[in-house]
Amino acid sequence: MVSSAPSSPALERYEAVIGIEVHCQLKTASKMFCGCSNGYADAPNTHVCPVCLGLPGTLPVINRKAVELVLATGVAINAETPPATRWDRKNYFYPDLPKGYQISQYDLPLASNGRLTFETSGGEVTIRITRAHLEEDTAKLIHATDAAGRRVSLVDFNRSGAPLMEIVTEPDVRSAEQARRYAEELQALLRAIGASDADMERGQMRVEANVSLRPRGTEAFGTRVEVKNMNSFRSVERAIAFEIDRQADALDGGEELSQDTRGWNEDRGSTYVMRSKEDSHDYRYFPEPDLPPLRVDRDWLAAIRGQLAELPADRRARYQRDLGLSAYDAAVIVGEPAAASLFEEARSASTDVDAKALANWVTGAYLGLLKTDPDAASRVRPGELADLVRRVTAGELSGTNAKEVFAAHAGDGSSVASIVDARGLRQISDASALGAVIDEVIAANPKAVADHRAGKPALGFLVGQVMKATRGQANAAVVQEAVRTRLDAAPDAAPDGDTAT
Repeated sequence: MVSSAPSSPALERYEAVIGIEVHCQLKTASKMFCGCSNGYADAPNTHVCPVCLGLPGTLPVINRKAVELVLATGVAINAETPPATRWDRKNYFYPDLPKGYQISQYDLPLASNGRLTFETSGGEVTIRITRAHLEEDTAKLIHATDAAGRRVSLVDFNRSGAPLMEIVTEPDVRSAEQARRYAEELQALLRAIGASDADMERGQMRVEANVSLRPRGTEAFGTRVEVKNMNSFRSVERAIAFEIDRQADALDGGEELSQDTRGWNEDRGSTYVMRSKEDSHDYRYFPEPDLPPLRVDRDWLAAIRGQLAELPADRRARYQRDLGLSAYDAAVIVGEPAAASLFEEARSASTDVDAKALANWVTGAYLGLLKTDPDAASRVRPGELADLVRRVTAGELSGTNAKEVFAAHAGDGSSVASIVDARGLRQISDASALGAVIDEVIAANPKAVADHRAGKPALGFLVGQVMKATRGQANAAVVQEAVRTRLDAAPDAAPDGDTAT
């Protein structure tokens, strides 16, 4: 592992020891141990049954797809999978846990001893991953105010029993930046292999950090503090940076730190105490008696490995090596599955499309549209985008008009060819075809002509007038050269007998 340079004065005196826990909701149609829909974003308590409500006498049934998604994650992070694993009961009481325990995995997870490598400002970093295991999610508490103005707490059980993967690292992270980059790379990986949408803002990926400090040069761990409620990558970095400074100030002042769970307040930019931190023995783990051990057949694991999508790091490297994309463009495209899919399918639809030009449209116009109008972005077809980029590259369509065509295509799904023809937007690149328009612009602007011949910067104005007269259809480069040639060819006279003075 490569440590990045200290990002705060505290890290000059202390070394941060950080472990990351990530919970991500898996992309399955049904819940973990019952047949209820996993679409818990619907109206509260509409996807529930006796099993996920924890009613007496019910029995769980394992969701095969959820198991396969965790196994795929294990393969992607180079983890080990045991021949057999089992389920355990994690016991604790909380209003959102209907059974009073959570079916999880403890000492025999589906994946263990993995790793994830990524780039930071301090170089390449590899973080060891202790485990990736499968469990069921809890219900969701909703705190609200009733009609009488009283504070009430309600429980939505739609999320109860949803398949949840927990990924836990070794305490290898050494800075807030490394923590953020780890979370970003893990999100990209989970999206690439189709395990989860991992949207932090929607709660599909929840990041928690165990942070402690030790004097530089020492080996003993300090008192760890768990930080929760970080709902964006920016929050992850800010919260951990704050906690590092808070702990350093406390240690400098001779204060004894307590093992707490702290929440992150984004508005205040600080952490706050939620409760005392539990240890694993507090949960009284014991084997789940209602589920048999799960055996992972080698052929099953090999089939999952064979179907695994290209991983983000490999795809970024390929885009830079084979297509000549910048590291930035490659990272932006790979970081958004919809963008990566559009880019790949557009290249397949038109093998001669310029990859760099296509990347510019995907990272610019398309991702901008995806953020502001997802429905319109869903109407962008790979073949049509490839056709648009090809026309621009070939000089058949100006950049300005290409943006108009793109917007029209995204608006109703019409083909690029039909939009260009209907709106008369085909670019004019024949200088002779532009001659009459250029002559008219020169004749109408004698002062600009005189300014140009006097060495003043007027050429751009004249070119702009030609572009305006042709509704942006003229090739700007061709227009500029043609206007310059026309003016230089007749320095003493302007068209139609007008003098240049």
